Formats: sequence, structure tokens, C-alpha cells
Amino acid sequence: MRRKVLITGAAGKVGGCLVDGLRVNGRYDVIAADLRGDAERGITMLDVTDAARLKELTRGVDTVVHCAWMKDEEDFLGKVLPVNVTGAYHLYEAARLNGVRRIVFASSNHATGYYKLDEKVEPTDPYRPDSFYGLSKCYIELLGRLYADTYGVSSFNVRIGNFAGDNRPHSQRAARIWISCRDLVRLVECCIEADDHMKFLPLYGTSANEGNYYDIGYLKPLIGYDPRDNGGVWLHEAEANEHLLKQDESEYQGGSSLNKRQPAEPG
Repeated sequence: MRRKVLITGAAGKVGGCLVDGLRVNGRYDVIAADLRGDAERGITMLDVTDAARLKELTRGVDTVVHCAWMKDEEDFLGKVLPVNVTGAYHLYEAARLNGVRRIVFASSNHATGYYKLDEKVEPTDPYRPDSFYGLSKCYIELLGRLYADTYGVSSFNVRIGNFAGDNRPHSQRAARIWISCRDLVRLVECCIEADDHMKFLPLYGTSANEGNYYDIGYLKPLIGYDPRDNGGVWLHEAEANEHLLKQDESEYQGGSSLNKRQPAEPG
């Protein structure tokens, strides 16, 4: 019996890659949902602040891949909090009530972006969000922890590094934490298929990149993730054509924008 998979935020870059990839492999019955419904692409309408609609769409679903998100540039109190935070609560509640086995959440490396480049960060290290965007991701990761511990809803948090719309990195930093579309699809497949006894798993989602900030080698024996692509290949091409290479190097893993904020040193 094929698993039924609901993908929220299906019209976005990440969601669109996953919808296409999971549908093509033929292993899943994929329900694609987004605030912007699109009949031609098989995307049904979903506002994640609508609890009743979420309960309707999660009936009979095995796994939810949660990609729906409101960007930080929008009104934080008026739009970001209702969609990102309240919406996630409605989703986990719907999953609990309908017996959804697992939620795979599209988190971000910005949940730990204030670690410096020379610091080796494990997925279980303390959060260090570098923005309200990263802070929202931290909240939902913890929401998943709560629902895993309290209700047994398995929660996997995939901290996506860099995912570009044209499927290639555009800076040195991006090349180190990049994930290709096919590796992202494979990683999510591994999360969906991971053993039921795994109730909570935070992990970094990248390809097999040169100079990767994160050690992902343990994911192959743990859940079978064996990435095929390497952002360094694109980096070498871009270095030969300097106009292709954006400069966003920083002392922080979250990127160059943090240099301007000058966070306080501990102590």
C-alpha cells in the first residue's frame, strides 16, 4: 500500500521540487497544497491558518512534508506569526487528531546561524537563530519535539542549507551548504521511510559538498541518505567566471548579513 503524503507550500521552490520528485517516483500518493491553488499543476488550495481545512486534508495521510512559510520581509506580527507559528500549531493538532504518522518539517540552517565558521555544530547543539526567520524555525522544531514526546507524532526537522531556484549555488558559502533538487527529494524520501521507532530527528540537509559546515555522513547508516551532488563543482565553475560568484562570506554560518548586526559577545 502506497503512503499518502501531504506537501504544504507546494507552489514554492522547495515544495515544488518535492512535489515533482515524489510524484515522478510513483511510490507515493501526493497531495500538493498551497495558499495559491493551481489546478493545472495539481495543487489544491490550503491556508495553514485554517484549522478545519488542515483537518480535512490530513485525513488518511501517512506523512506531512511541511514547507508552507511566510517570508520575514512581510508584516511580522500580522502575517509571519499567524502563518509560521499558528499555522504550524494547527498542522500538528490536525496530525494528532487524524493519526498522521510523521511530519517532515522544512527547517533551516538559520536556526543555528550565529555559530561561527570554525565551530563544529551538531544537530543537537543549542539553538542560535540569526533572525526572526531562524527563530520561527526553532519554535516549530520544538513544537515537533513536544508532539513527538506527548502524542507520538514522529517529527523530523530538516535544516535545509542553501536551495536555489535554478538548482545551483551562487556563492562560496552557498556551495558549502547547498542541496540539489534530487538530493533534497532523496533526503525527504529517506525521512518518510525511516523506521517508525524514530520519533524525533533534527538534521542538516545538504548535498555532499566540499568544505561542508555540517557532518552529514552519519545519515547514510541512520536513514539511508547518500547524496550524489557536490556544490564545489559549481563553485569551481563560478570562480572561473567571477561575475557568477556572489560575495557573502562571513565569520558566521548564517551569512554575511550578520556581520552588520555585531552581536554581543558572551560574558
